[in-house]
Amino acid sequence: MNYIRRGNGYYLINGMKIPFQEGDILFINTNDLHRAFETSDLVMDIIMFDPSLLAIDLKYDPGLMRPFREAGVHFGHIITRDVPVCRELGEIFQRMMKEYRVRDDAYMSLIRADLIRFLGLVHRSLKEPLQHVVPMAVKFRGMHALREVLHTMELNLDYSWTLNELAGIAHLSPSRFSALFHQAVGTSPLNYLIQLRLTRAVHLLETTDSKIIGIAEQCGFRNLSNFNRLFKQHIGLSPSELRERSNP
Repeated sequence: MNYIRRGNGYYLINGMKIPFQEGDILFINTNDLHRAFETSDLVMDIIMFDPSLLAIDLKYDPGLMRPFREAGVHFGHIITRDVPVCRELGEIFQRMMKEYRVRDDAYMSLIRADLIRFLGLVHRSLKEPLQHVVPMAVKFRGMHALREVLHTMELNLDYSWTLNELAGIAHLSPSRFSALFHQAVGTSPLNYLIQLRLTRAVHLLETTDSKIIGIAEQCGFRNLSNFNRLFKQHIGLSPSELRERSNP
């Protein structure tokens, strides 16, 4: 669940382009291919939860999870700020965030109670996909193939993937695979792979004492100067500058 606290941009969710702005709330299922793009000054809060938290309630009201299970089919992915219920949803969202951050006595019980009301109101409000969603949905078979490729890439970031190898995992031609991937994810397969590797590198730089050259190799960069150039280009800092900032 995403609450847009400031700014605007758009999501690509299973190939659908969904614009959003400050005050909007978006809903994404675990299996949805999704990626957010900033247009200007974007700040969003995100809550992820395991449905098992609501196991007892789902027994009596299984419809609570329908907005996630049927998103993009019978339900839209977004409640915009002009919808009357959005203000109350935003207040509940922020209250859950605060409870989780403070973690005072019985905080999970209070979060669970708020989550039930939140999802009940969402169920009432997200009954049809919204008109301003651009219809670009990727066919189910293609989505399954892309998920398999993404999972394989994430587990093997240090491997020197080629476009032909990635397309082979999806059992598609390189041109068809590239087109489908760009439609669903918003960038090329190899550019997305670079972003995955850099995200992993940031995590390792912030949480380990490993040498920068070792982190570069572990994340699939065989050339240190190329790693430094791409890191600076995408992250805005050099690897050494990020490490210094993380460990003052």
